[in-house]
Amino acid sequence: MSLTVEANTQRNKQLVEEVLKVYPDKTAKKRAKHLGVYEDGKSDCGVKSNIKSIPGVMTIRGCAYAGSKGVVWGPIKDMIHISHGPVGCGQYSWAARRNYYIGTTGIDTFVTMQFTSDFQEKDIVFGGDKKLAKIIDEIQVLFPLNHGITIQSECPIGLIGDDIEAVSKAKSKEYTGKTIVPVRCEGFRGVSQSLGHHIANDTIRDWVFDKLDKDAPPRFEPSPYDVAIIGDYNIGGDAWSSRILLEEMGLRVIAQWSGDGSIAELEATPKAKLNVLHCYRSMNYISRHMEEKYGIPWVEYNFFGPSKIAASLREIASHFDDNIKEGAERVIAKYQPLMQAVIDKYRPRLEGKKVMLFVGGLRPRHVIGAYEDLGMEVIGTGYEFGHNDDYQRTTHYVKDGTLIYDDVTGYEFEQFVEALQPDLVASGIKEKYVFQKMGFPFRQMHSWDYSGPYHGYDGFAIFARDMDMAINNPVWSLTKAPWQQQA
Repeated sequence: MSLTVEANTQRNKQLVEEVLKVYPDKTAKKRAKHLGVYEDGKSDCGVKSNIKSIPGVMTIRGCAYAGSKGVVWGPIKDMIHISHGPVGCGQYSWAARRNYYIGTTGIDTFVTMQFTSDFQEKDIVFGGDKKLAKIIDEIQVLFPLNHGITIQSECPIGLIGDDIEAVSKAKSKEYTGKTIVPVRCEGFRGVSQSLGHHIANDTIRDWVFDKLDKDAPPRFEPSPYDVAIIGDYNIGGDAWSSRILLEEMGLRVIAQWSGDGSIAELEATPKAKLNVLHCYRSMNYISRHMEEKYGIPWVEYNFFGPSKIAASLREIASHFDDNIKEGAERVIAKYQPLMQAVIDKYRPRLEGKKVMLFVGGLRPRHVIGAYEDLGMEVIGTGYEFGHNDDYQRTTHYVKDGTLIYDDVTGYEFEQFVEALQPDLVASGIKEKYVFQKMGFPFRQMHSWDYSGPYHGYDGFAIFARDMDMAINNPVWSLTKAPWQQQA
């Protein structure tokens, strides 16, 4: 270990200790488990995760409803997703991420539309089962081309004991062939949106896979090169740019979950020869289930930046024959000069710039390679709702001495950024304007700040441009943080 790394490690450890001093002893003891500095040999980055947030201490996490409705089920485009409960939670129904899809909204696709049972006080008292049944009837009249319905339960549904399963079964019999899925994703379940992912995965298993007619004739002719993209939500077109590469190397994508996905694609997935998993946190559950029940192997891939794309294409190809392996090399060779041109253009402007990350899903580790391809360095990273296995995977990406923070509070993150002075903060919309007012360039890494795609070779060119545009914008030399301005 070099002296520089040792000094950096000690500085970051001291920073963590200083930040914890503001808390009462009991709170500081709890938060200390979530803050640390990565050192070689630590299998979990040295922090605890997936623990309930402390009441009164700001958290950026979402709830189980957000994990199911906002992530897993919501982007399935030809199904209608009812937010069952008060209208407030419905903000996740229409103010969703940029899950691009092909179709005619309101006719055969419904991702950006809001459907809610709009619970009132009388529904809390008398129950909402009859109201839910009526809503499903109305949906069938108003939107007859929908291919299914999910019922995304909000907190009051679990508290008053509404039987959404009974309503789903009854309406499934009434509307023959219609997939109606009850999802027990009340927001109070679990410690974050992560449990909502798991619950949604389990409902796909129980209400889609287990309902498939095993004696029905196949809907398509299978091939030895069929794959399914799992855990890509097509933010800004990410799944499309990824799919291009898989198909160019000779594979056939028979399903993508769940951005631009359909119920038919969910049903087709058990016929895949390989599941390629992007967002491990949200979809590893169903991938493991398909491996156990249907014998479908799965592989995690990373399509951020040319270095990781090439490694992932080769890893995916290793599960197939020489035709696909040769196809992977052909694709890598085709895009290599294009990617080198991007790097040659932007790396001189970004070389040595430091980044601090705090995002959800897979991004706190997956995007590190893309930054490094541009000569940048990630000096701090952490997850909003990561689990221990997420941090284990992160050890393959971060360098010794990297500051690690799990479920970081607003106060902690501001103190870390102010102390380490990164050239860029890459986090979520809740943090964006705070750090911009502090004078730090910022990129919103949940939905690409209304840009994208960032996946694939096409996405890397956009990623590089956006990072350069944020960091080298002349506005940062013309503005000061409010506390730096003279009265």
